Amino acid sequence: MSGVETMTTPVRRQLDADRLLTLVCVGLPLIGLVLFFLYPMVIVFLRSLTVDDGYGFANYTRVLGSTGFWRATEHSLIMGAATTVLSVFLGFIIAHGLYRCAFRGKWLIRGVIVLPLLAPSLVQALGLIFLLGRNGVISRALGVEIEIYGFWGLLIANTLYALPQAVMIIGAALVLLDARVYEAAEVMGASPSRQFRDLTLPAARFGILNAAFVCFTITITDFGNAAVIGGDYSVLATEIYSQVVGQRNFNMGAVVGIMLLMPTVVSYAIERQAMKRQQVGQMAGQVPYRPSFAPVRDPVMAFLSLLVCTGIVAVIGIVVYASFVTLWPYNMALSFKHYDITLAGGYSSLWMTIVISLMAASGGTLAVFLLCLGLRRLPRSVAQPIQMLAAMPAAVPGMVLGLAYILTFNSTATPLYLLYGTAALIAIINFYHYHTQGFLTVMTGFRQLPRALEEAADSLGAGMARTAVDIVAPFIAPMLVSVFFFLFMRSMVTLSAVVFLTTPDLSVAAVTIMRLDDAGLTSQAAAFSTCVMAVVCIALLSMKGTLVLMGRGNRSKVRT
Repeated sequence: MSGVETMTTPVRRQLDADRLLTLVCVGLPLIGLVLFFLYPMVIVFLRSLTVDDGYGFANYTRVLGSTGFWRATEHSLIMGAATTVLSVFLGFIIAHGLYRCAFRGKWLIRGVIVLPLLAPSLVQALGLIFLLGRNGVISRALGVEIEIYGFWGLLIANTLYALPQAVMIIGAALVLLDARVYEAAEVMGASPSRQFRDLTLPAARFGILNAAFVCFTITITDFGNAAVIGGDYSVLATEIYSQVVGQRNFNMGAVVGIMLLMPTVVSYAIERQAMKRQQVGQMAGQVPYRPSFAPVRDPVMAFLSLLVCTGIVAVIGIVVYASFVTLWPYNMALSFKHYDITLAGGYSSLWMTIVISLMAASGGTLAVFLLCLGLRRLPRSVAQPIQMLAAMPAAVPGMVLGLAYILTFNSTATPLYLLYGTAALIAIINFYHYHTQGFLTVMTGFRQLPRALEEAADSLGAGMARTAVDIVAPFIAPMLVSVFFFLFMRSMVTLSAVVFLTTPDLSVAAVTIMRLDDAGLTSQAAAFSTCVMAVVCIALLSMKGTLVLMGRGNRSKVRT
């Protein structure tokens, strides 16, 4: 009898330790979500209702009665719709060329299309100014004065910024189409145009819808391009910035933030439903489609794709080139003088941004890993509400989240005030701004993990901690590496979420670029942008190299 008690006691202790570890894994990230996402969003909502004698809707009445607000709202919706149509149209052309056509040079298109993601959003606006502005290369070559500030300049800049998202999302839908369906269509005598109309478009419709809502959300919430090239074309993002920074009217800023939040929440909800419908429509055992060369279609698609990529290279490349020009456009001799930056804190903000990005990436990767690890051990009824909360930050624009943070952490009414003005707070907001993407990526890795591996470890007496270290972490290591570098790269270039949190003593790279441009130092802003893009490119190459090395290591283990 005593032997049985001796055997059951370690098992009971192991179970208690696993329950405690599950509680810690879920509890700590959940506390973070409540304190650094849910609580600030409640505060911004309450501030929008705050009036002199308590709470009420007087702030909403003032904002809704303002012609400036309705003008900014109309501009935002028109810009969002126009950018979405153009981005999805061009994105479909490029994605169709990459995955449904046969021509050389696809590697070049894939490399170029991600360039806008490696730079702060305002870099597209800077590039357009150097190309089409009053002293732009194209303007001077044609001898005409192009009015680039306003609707058309902002439309082009936003399209270039949203285009990579459209290509990736639509491409993900096109690559899943089953080759056997097209083989059957050919046997039945369907022409290529008929196959495109009856097979490709219907199968990709949810991907196209998903891309449309993502592009709309990106456009309507972007601040960088609108601040640099928007001119008098006011949008909701710049309206929030004007209320908070220009007029120090935080309550009115909160109202505009809530108004901006509404269309993005609706857009996000529809986008998630489209994503689910696309996943439901996927079939198991699909045969990859291998396109054959079509002499009429493929050269046209290749030309259009390369034409768009040429525009991207021109806009970003001119920023790099202008950073080396002695005096644009009068002295085109190359020089490093613009890299001698002393205003706006010099390069201190670049080094600080690297530190902040490393903090956000390392802490964020650990947090989403622990949360996913704990959720795997919870009952579905308990895990599902937590998963919904973890996926919610993607619906909140960066400007609104940044406003929520300044309203929450700049108040001495809470001990969290100690975080205000610190690099830690900027790292935290960068993480929660992109929390959804990191969380969903790691959750995908966990879903691919065979339950049999964990069950085998449990049967051998390994606890949750040992299983996590020896089995789970190595299996999803590629996902964790991808999330780490994703958080690092996005933290390096983000502007809208952190523009309210910088102080005279603490700034970040994207804000420094904006300040240099506001001061009329456009060439120095280009030089600083080039430095940021160089850091992000190094991070991207490091991620690719790390994943390749991990893949080789796994293959060598399999051979052994």
